[in-house]
Amino acid sequence: MEPTRLFELLDRQLTSFPKEDSLAMKENGRWIKYSSQKVKEYSDLVSYGLLASGLNKGDKVGLISNNRPEWNFIDQGTLQTGIISVPIYPTISVNDLKYILQHAEVKVVFVSSAELYEKVYSILHELKDFKGVFTFDQTGKYPHWSEITNLGQKNQMTDKVNAIRDSILPDDMATLIYTSGTTGFPKGVMLSHHNLLSNCKATEKLCPFHYSWKALSFLPLNHVYERMLSYLYRYYGISVYYAESIESIGENLKEVKPMIFVTVPRLLEKVYEKIVSTGSELSGLKKALFFWSLNLGLRYELNGVNGWWYEMQLKVANALVFQKWREALGGNIVAIASGGAALQPRLARVFHAARIPVLEGYGLTETSPVIAVNNFQPNSIYFGTVGPVIDGVQVKIADDGEILCKGPNVMLGYYKDEQQTHAVIDAQGWLHTGDIGEFIDNRFLKITDRKKEIFKTSGGKYIVPQMIENRLKESRFIEQIMVIGENRKFASALIVPAFSFLKDWAAKEGLTLSSNEEIANSKDVRNRIREEVELVNKTLGHFETIKKFELLPRDFSIENGEMTPKLSLKRKIILENFKSYVDKIYGNGINE
Repeated sequence: MEPTRLFELLDRQLTSFPKEDSLAMKENGRWIKYSSQKVKEYSDLVSYGLLASGLNKGDKVGLISNNRPEWNFIDQGTLQTGIISVPIYPTISVNDLKYILQHAEVKVVFVSSAELYEKVYSILHELKDFKGVFTFDQTGKYPHWSEITNLGQKNQMTDKVNAIRDSILPDDMATLIYTSGTTGFPKGVMLSHHNLLSNCKATEKLCPFHYSWKALSFLPLNHVYERMLSYLYRYYGISVYYAESIESIGENLKEVKPMIFVTVPRLLEKVYEKIVSTGSELSGLKKALFFWSLNLGLRYELNGVNGWWYEMQLKVANALVFQKWREALGGNIVAIASGGAALQPRLARVFHAARIPVLEGYGLTETSPVIAVNNFQPNSIYFGTVGPVIDGVQVKIADDGEILCKGPNVMLGYYKDEQQTHAVIDAQGWLHTGDIGEFIDNRFLKITDRKKEIFKTSGGKYIVPQMIENRLKESRFIEQIMVIGENRKFASALIVPAFSFLKDWAAKEGLTLSSNEEIANSKDVRNRIREEVELVNKTLGHFETIKKFELLPRDFSIENGEMTPKLSLKRKIILENFKSYVDKIYGNGINE
C-alpha cells in the first residue's frame, strides 16, 4: 500500500527498507544511530505520553530545536495522533514566538536547549491552557522530554492510537508552519498529509534515490524544504545523519560520505569562495593548473555542447583538480539540491563540471514546498532556471508576470485568516506566488524577481533589484547587497563588503585593515568595489545602473531583524536600520 498519510512513511520503511541507521546524530565525538524500529518505539511512546498528558487530536505542539533524532520522534508521535506540530525557528524573536504560541494556541513545547527553554518560559504567563515545556538536552534543571516517553511507557494506549490513525484523512491538517515573511506578523500555513506526500512523490525523479544512500541534514527541519526532503528520505529508506552545526559541515561531510544533501545558495557560495581562496594560495604550476581548471568549469555546458576538445580538457581537470573538490564533500555526492534563493548560474556550471550536480529548485511554504526543480530526467536541467514544473502541478504566468500555481501541493490556507487565504488563492484555485517569472523553451521556469520588490524610480522606470543584486553578489568582494531607489531619481546600493576575503586581499596589497569598520571606510576598498559595480553596470540599461553606493560596517542579520530565517532581505527594516547611509546617498531626498 502506498502511504496516503505521513505517519505511514515509517511503516513503509519498517516493512521495505528497515535500517540500523535510520537516523544518526553525533554526541561526544561519536555517531549515535537509531534503527527504524527504535524510531518507531520512541515515536509511539511520544504518542502515548501526549495523550496521557491530556492532549487530544487537533491540539497543537510546538517544536523549537536544532536538527536531531528527537525532532522526528515528536513529529511522528504527533502525526499519528492527529496532534498538530508547530515547528519554530530557534532564532525567532521573543515577540514573534509569543505571537505564534498564542495564535496557534500551543499547549506543549519541546525545545532543544536550556536557552530556548528560558525564552519560552519568559512568556508562559501570557499563554492560556498551557501544559508544559520540555528540553531534549539533559539540563539537570528543566523538565526533560523523557518525562513524556516515561508517561507513555506507563500508558501504552495502542488501541486508542490505532483508532486515531484510522480516523485521520489525507486532507487533514498535518502541520502548521509559520512563515516570517518580510513584513507584518507571521502567517500560519496549514499543510495536509496529502500536500506533503504529493510533493514527496512528485520529486522522486529528482535523482536516482536508493535505500543504501545516506543524506546529511543541516538546513533547519522546521523549514518545509528540509522537512519534505526528510519525508522523501524516509519514503526511500535513506539514512539521515544530522550535522553537528553549520561550522562542522565540512568535517561531517568527510565522515558521513553522503550521496545527497540540500542547501541554500549562500552556503554553496561560501564553499566556492573557500575553494578559490585555497587555490589563490598555491604557487607555480599548481596555481596555474587550478585556475585553468576553474575557468574551464565556469564555461561548462551540458550534453557536450562545447565540443570534444573541451570535454577532453575537462577530463584532465577532473582528474587533477576537481577530484579534490569531490573528496572534500565526502567523495560520494550524487546530487546537491539548492533552493530558498537564486543560485548563481556560474556556480551550477562549475559544480556540474566538477561532477557535483547542483539541482536548483523553487517553491514556497504554501506549496509544500516544491513547484519546479532541475532533475536527472533526460534534458531536465537548464542553468539559470529552476527547472521543469513537477508532475501533477500546474503553473501559468499572469499578465503582469506573476507565477501562479495550482495542484495537490497547495496549502489548505492560512490558519484563522480567510482574508489572507483568499488574497493569495483565487476563485479558480490558483495560488499567487508573489514571484515574477517566465518559461524558457516553454518548459523551464525562470524566476526574475519578487513582485513586491520591484520598485519604480521617480522617473517612472521599473527596477528589478534581485536581478542586479544576484549579479553583484558574484563578486568575491561583495558579501551582501540591497539595491535601493524607490521614488528616487536613480538606483543605488547598500553593500556589505566580503570582510574575510578583503582582509586577505588588503594584506596582499600592503594595506592594514584589521576591523570591519576600517574595511568599510577604506578608499582603496571603495575604489576596488566600484570597479565591480561598474563591470555590472555595463550589462544594465542606463536607468538600472547603480549610480552611488555605501559600504556598511556589518552584515545584514536575522538577529537584527534584517533577514528572514531563510535569508531573504527585509528591505523595509534594512532601510530603517541604515537610514543614515541612505541619507548620505540621497541627502534626505533634497539633493538627489
